[in-house]
Amino acid sequence: MALRKIVEQGEDCLYKVCRPVTDFNKRLHILLDDMTETLVAAGGAGLAAPQVGILRRICIVMQEDTEEYVELINPKIVSQKGSQTGPEGCLSVPGKWGLVTRPSWVQVRAQDRFGNWFNLAGEGLTARCFCHELEHLDGHLYIEHVERFLTEEEVEAYNREED
Repeated sequence: MALRKIVEQGEDCLYKVCRPVTDFNKRLHILLDDMTETLVAAGGAGLAAPQVGILRRICIVMQEDTEEYVELINPKIVSQKGSQTGPEGCLSVPGKWGLVTRPSWVQVRAQDRFGNWFNLAGEGLTARCFCHELEHLDGHLYIEHVERFLTEEEVEAYNREED
C-alpha cells in the first residue's frame, strides 16, 4: 500500500465527471487499499478517487457508528430523508469549513471490490459523507453548497461540543 497525493481545489480532475469502474481486478484493489491508507493518514471521513487524480466512480467513506471504512464503487443514492445543517470540510479544500445542508439519512447502492452489488444506509455524518463523496464523482465540491464559511473559532467550538 502507498499514500497517494490528495489534489486540491483548482486541479482539473476535481471538476470532471468520473467514468464507471468495469474491471474489478488487482489494480482496483491496490487503488482501494491506497485510498484507505491515504484517508486514514489524512484523518478524513471520506475520500473519492478524483481527489487522488483518478477519474473513476470510487469512494471510501467512514461509517460513523462503527468507525469502519466502506468501499463504494459505482455508487448511486437511491433514497434520502430529512435534513441536517452542519460544518463540512474537504481534504481537497484544506483549511476551510462551511455550513452545508444535507439529507439526514441516505441509502446508497454500490458495488464492492469484487463487483457485487449491495445497499447501505447511513445517517448523520455518514449520510453527509455519502452525499459529499458522491458529488466528487460528478465534478462538484462542497463549497458549491456552503451557506456561509466558518471561522477557526467556530470550528473549534463545534468540535468541543461534539466531543
